[in-house]
Amino acid sequence: MKSKGSIMACLILFSFTITTFINTETISAFSNQVIQRGATGDDVVELQARLQYNGYYNGKIDGVYGWGTYWAVRNFQDQFGLKEVDGLVGSKTKQTLISKSKYYREYVMEQLNKGNTFTHYGKIPLKYQTKPSKAATQKARQQAEARQKQPAEKTTQQPKANKQQNNTPAKARKQDAVAANMPGGFSNNDIRLLSQAVYGEARGEPYEGQVAIAAVILNRLNSPLFPNSVAGVIFEPLAFTAVADGQIYMQPNETAREAVLDAINGWDPSEEALYYFNPDTATSAWIWGRPQIKRIGKHIFCE
Repeated sequence: MKSKGSIMACLILFSFTITTFINTETISAFSNQVIQRGATGDDVVELQARLQYNGYYNGKIDGVYGWGTYWAVRNFQDQFGLKEVDGLVGSKTKQTLISKSKYYREYVMEQLNKGNTFTHYGKIPLKYQTKPSKAATQKARQQAEARQKQPAEKTTQQPKANKQQNNTPAKARKQDAVAANMPGGFSNNDIRLLSQAVYGEARGEPYEGQVAIAAVILNRLNSPLFPNSVAGVIFEPLAFTAVADGQIYMQPNETAREAVLDAINGWDPSEEALYYFNPDTATSAWIWGRPQIKRIGKHIFCE
């Protein structure tokens, strides 16, 4: 009997240890503090990121528990049937958050350290949820403007003796160069489609205006309000005039392509606009009612 009692006691202790270990593991992502309005720090960063992952929080992930975070927490608690709907993030709310969301800590901390504008929505690739910091954007703009001022390089004829060394077809060499210089996260088809859109929408506009059109498309790509692919954004019904009238299929020039690359590298003359329109032709009361940011060439850019 003594032996059986000892075994039973060991089993109970083992079961308790496992349960405690599981519970500890479940909430180990957060610290032990109850998170409440007014709190700051890494716990709040994770809280905001996890809430945003499921769409409960749409504000800035900044590690400050304000009213926006408070109401997001309450909505989350109510939605998942938690007993206390009070905005206090204790162990039960933490456990539910962890089980119902993901938290890409390295990504979030990297963006915060760099000062980037970013989001943490689920089902949207992280590469589409980041915008460069203002310093990086300014640097990209300066580099782009410097390139525009540079005179075109003169091509020099290769000596005949070198012809045999460079016998790769010109088309193949050009394709290899394009592939080698593709910006991260975008395919050759993405670049071409963006170039077609810029050319169809803004050819003849100032170069800054062409970059701004490309930037609007990228801004939509980074927004949860729009499709999460280049083709999805461009071919969304009624989104772009160039698609509606077929100009999207015109052959883009090199200027349009350079504008796309400058936008991808961080230059956004539109100042984070999601919409634009031509005031000479626009008749929609809705687009005229959007908050306007600035005008570049023939287009007004809006929030």
